[in-house]
Amino acid sequence: MRIKKKRPQEGPTARINEQIRAKELRVLTDSGENLGVLSLEAALAEAGRRGYDLIEISAMSNPPVGRIMDYGKWQYLENKKKKVAREKAVSTDIKSIQIKIGTGDHDLLVKSNKVSEFLHEGHRVRIELYLKGRSKFMDRKFHEERLNRVLHLVTEPYKVSGAISQGPKGLTVLLERDKLRKADEKVEPKPDLQS
Repeated sequence: MRIKKKRPQEGPTARINEQIRAKELRVLTDSGENLGVLSLEAALAEAGRRGYDLIEISAMSNPPVGRIMDYGKWQYLENKKKKVAREKAVSTDIKSIQIKIGTGDHDLLVKSNKVSEFLHEGHRVRIELYLKGRSKFMDRKFHEERLNRVLHLVTEPYKVSGAISQGPKGLTVLLERDKLRKADEKVEPKPDLQS
């Protein structure tokens, strides 16, 4: 026999009516009118007289705040607020571009255009210089020069966040959009990165 687990209730939850534990509450109406600080019994009686629920909307304040309104409407409004907040939140991803020591000029141009596009959209970009075989043991200045080749081709204003880091697969640099510079400004070639 399989036992079904009860799914948690979706949406915001708050104590309502008899679930409220506070002795007295600052009571607001649906229209925002402040009824003052009332005892729990008086607040429940007022909510019953109006035909609505008493909802504890701020349990941490002193005294707690309760609102007299329809509980379903309150849940709907809270869900709507959360949805608007999620839409306004800016999500920045870290996009990755990988190059190798022998990557040709045309391929570097294509990859730098993609980096510029990502920066323009507001994303952070990780450029990885993939090293394999004997190329791992070459001079670090040579590796940095290869990484600079693609950085000189990026047209969007950017800033390097942190120094070049050495990883198990090669060198990595992280770029962010430079918000202080205007997009109309001509981008000068960047100075060589120093570790």
